[in-house]
Amino acid sequence: MLHKAGSFGNRILAVKRVRRMACALALALTFGLCGVLLAPAPEAFADVRKSDRLVGTTVESRGITSALCPNVEANYAILVDGNGKVYFERDPDERVQIASITKVMTAIVAMDGFPLDTPIVVNGEAAAVGESSAGLQKGDTMTLEAALNGLLVSSGNDAAIAISNTLGASLKTQEGQSNTAAFVAAMNAKAQELGMTNSLFANAHGLDYDTYAAEMYSSARDVATMCSYAMKNELFRNIVSQDAAVIEVTRLDGEVAEVELESTDMLIGVYEGACGIKTGFTKLAGSCFAGACEREGEYLYAILLDSSSNEQRFWDAEALYDWVYDNRVVYHFARSSETAVLMDGDFGTEVPVVAEVQHAEWKDRRVKATLSDPGASTEVFTLEGNVSQNVVFNELKGDIAVGDVVGTVTFYQRNEPLATFDLISLEAMKGPTGLDSFKMWWQSIWGDEVPTLESVVINETPLIYSKDVTAAA
Repeated sequence: MLHKAGSFGNRILAVKRVRRMACALALALTFGLCGVLLAPAPEAFADVRKSDRLVGTTVESRGITSALCPNVEANYAILVDGNGKVYFERDPDERVQIASITKVMTAIVAMDGFPLDTPIVVNGEAAAVGESSAGLQKGDTMTLEAALNGLLVSSGNDAAIAISNTLGASLKTQEGQSNTAAFVAAMNAKAQELGMTNSLFANAHGLDYDTYAAEMYSSARDVATMCSYAMKNELFRNIVSQDAAVIEVTRLDGEVAEVELESTDMLIGVYEGACGIKTGFTKLAGSCFAGACEREGEYLYAILLDSSSNEQRFWDAEALYDWVYDNRVVYHFARSSETAVLMDGDFGTEVPVVAEVQHAEWKDRRVKATLSDPGASTEVFTLEGNVSQNVVFNELKGDIAVGDVVGTVTFYQRNEPLATFDLISLEAMKGPTGLDSFKMWWQSIWGDEVPTLESVVINETPLIYSKDVTAAA
């Protein structure tokens, strides 16, 4: 049974806030900063690299100022959303150490293959491993669900070994294979299944020195793939989003003990939407963080590998999240200072006039038109470029009624279509009678022909992006 820690969790959250404020104050004193403690570093100190890719294009080729780029100190990073769209990349395919982020794959293999009530036993190696720990003792038993909490909330190396040793016993594929080796083989098989082509796991916890020194690596892109997959599991999401938890373990003497767990994620409960996932640190890997942020049902995954400090990895994540959220704007497709009333029976609505469409038979008359959905909008990311429109007018003949389709409009951003709408008439117009047509012909004979009024586009597509500054849409 998973326990949500009440007052214990609140105490942990308070401690986290104090720690974060202390770190921010230290930076403020070091650099002489004033104002908001967690304000971004000034541009002069920004770590923006020419090779950083912003929605697929390098900073160098964009020629933009660093003020428009996220300030990230991690040497390897990527930011993707839940649909796989990549916003930011910094050497995302480089093979590097990922330390305890490895435990995400440990959890995946365990959750995908075993019931949550599977008994997990803590052996001597697990109890003695040290470093980050869930506080388990040799001989402890618990459910897999409890062990997963120890693995992911407090980053327990002891929980990782206990899980891999226990579950690996049923995963052996060859004679003489150890339990742990069988579990690691399952981790690597899952990585291949997910398309993680730059990943190799050597153990279930991510320690990479002394007894556990071995060939192991992953990449920022692979970690994003792994985390995105893991977050589809409701139990995983619930576990990694906790500030703290309490699990029950049965000691060797039969006593049932409650073990308090504190999250290593300093953003949970502090940054809006932060909901996990996993921290990591070794000397070889540096300070790492695979983070998730959810707002209005949409996820962003920020992967930071080899950042400059344990505190900075969280600020790196905040910088990436803020950069995306700050550059997302709601773009309204119908934009015109001219308006007219669109009638629907006895009721009318004031809407923008986006075009005036020539009547082919009148020549000197046009009908005002708007979009079939004049209030339509979408969310766009400013650094993907400005919005353009392509208007195609129909050839109008005969009688035109309010609501008739008189053309189409397609909107694009960076040559990718955003939406297509019908142009509908805002007014009725009778086609010319036979007498009207004769009069126009007669006028043309005597050189008194009325000038032709061409169709015109009134709708505007204002700039939402420039190399120097972004404009609110």
